[in-house]
Amino acid sequence: MSKALFIVDVQNDFTEGGALGVEGGDAVAERITAFLTTHAEEYAVIVASRDWHDAENDNGGHFHPEPDFRDTWPVHCVSGTAGAEYDPALDTGAVTHHVKKGQGMPAYSLFEGTTDEGVTVAHLLDEHGVIDVDVAGIATDHCVRASALDAIEHGRRVRVLTDLIAGVAPESSDAALAELAHAGAELVESGTTTGAATGHE
Repeated sequence: MSKALFIVDVQNDFTEGGALGVEGGDAVAERITAFLTTHAEEYAVIVASRDWHDAENDNGGHFHPEPDFRDTWPVHCVSGTAGAEYDPALDTGAVTHHVKKGQGMPAYSLFEGTTDEGVTVAHLLDEHGVIDVDVAGIATDHCVRASALDAIEHGRRVRVLTDLIAGVAPESSDAALAELAHAGAELVESGTTTGAATGHE
């Protein structure tokens, strides 16, 4: 049985100073990098996702001049811009697959993206026999939540690494984590990741 690590949207526009910067985002990038130096070999697949929105349209209503910050958002993570690049504190040397999502449409879950070759995350997990998935990244209450729920929906045993995530707001982040735990995810700190995930029925 193989394990995968999801690194969700650790991008400049989602860390401090970005268009939708999340407090603690830079620190999450640094902590994920440190985690990878000692744990990368435990994972058969390490997938890093990025929002990669089109510049010339509103990406299916995702961009809006008067955003509600729930379903509509300011312009962010436009393909080819600095905001769409990984946070410089994130060392992606151990990443095995890079996924882009939201190309012309709203996208929250990492499962909605593909590699540059068009391969889906679901296919990657099946190809490598991945049973257990650990999830890290930004933001807890949006794309981390959606990615973890989709992994559960795809029959994987999921752990959210609670010290390797950052959310938009404390209340919505706490609600997302409670929802994930109820759905079967295990909430653990990254220092306790050795071994198989448990808790998913």
